[in-house]
Amino acid sequence: MAKRADSSPSEAVADLRVTYDEGTFDPGDLAADPLGQFRDWFDDAVAHEAIVEPNAMVLATADSGGAPSSRTVLLKGVDERGLTFFTNLTSRKSRELRDNPQASVTFPWFAMHRQVVVVGGVEELGRDEVLAYFRSRPHESQLGAWVSEQSSVIDSRDVLDRSWRELHDRYPVGSDVPLPEHWGGWLIRPTSIEFWQGRPSRLHDRLRYRGVSGATPGFAESTDWCVERLAP
Repeated sequence: MAKRADSSPSEAVADLRVTYDEGTFDPGDLAADPLGQFRDWFDDAVAHEAIVEPNAMVLATADSGGAPSSRTVLLKGVDERGLTFFTNLTSRKSRELRDNPQASVTFPWFAMHRQVVVVGGVEELGRDEVLAYFRSRPHESQLGAWVSEQSSVIDSRDVLDRSWRELHDRYPVGSDVPLPEHWGGWLIRPTSIEFWQGRPSRLHDRLRYRGVSGATPGFAESTDWCVERLAP
C-alpha cells in the first residue's frame, strides 16, 4: 500500500493495512477438544519459518482493584490441565495472579493470520514440577533467575551485571544451581479458547470453545465444551 509522500510512518499509521487471506476456518475443521485444537495450531506455528517464537504469548492480568497489565511470556507446557509458564513469584504478574487468579493469554501468530486467545483460572505449580523445569534450563538462565528481582526498580544495568558475575563465580558451569524460593510457575486452566483466522474484508473466522455449566474445563478429555462462532 502506498504511503503519503509528505508524512512520516507514524503519521500514516491509520493507512497501514494487511489483507488476510492465508486460509479459512470452519467448525468441521475443529478437533474434539480445545487443547487438542491448540496443539494442532501450535504445531503449525512451530513449523512456520516466519514465526520466530511460536510459544510467545501476551499474558494479561489484573490486580485486586481491576487495574490491568500485560506482558509477553513464554509458554513452557501444554497438557490435559492447560497451559504452564514460569516466572519470578515476586513480580507484578505473580502478585496480581495471587490477588486475582484469573488470566488471559494471546498467541499472535501474525505470519499465519492466526490468533489464539485463552481465558481461565490460574493456580501456582507445585515445587517438584518447578524444580524439574528449572533443572532443564541453560546454566546462564538458572543464574538469571537468581539475579533479577523482577519488576523492582534498580539503579543501573551494572547492578544486574555485577550480581550475575558474582553468582557465576559461586556457581560455575557444571555446578548445581539451587532453585530460588522466589521463582516458580503458573498453570492456566482454560474456561474458553478462541481460535481466530483472518479473512478478507475483515470478515474473520472466530470459533470459540467454551466450558458449559457443570463442566470441568481445563481438562482435554472433558466433553463439556460448546463451540460458538463469534462475529468478527
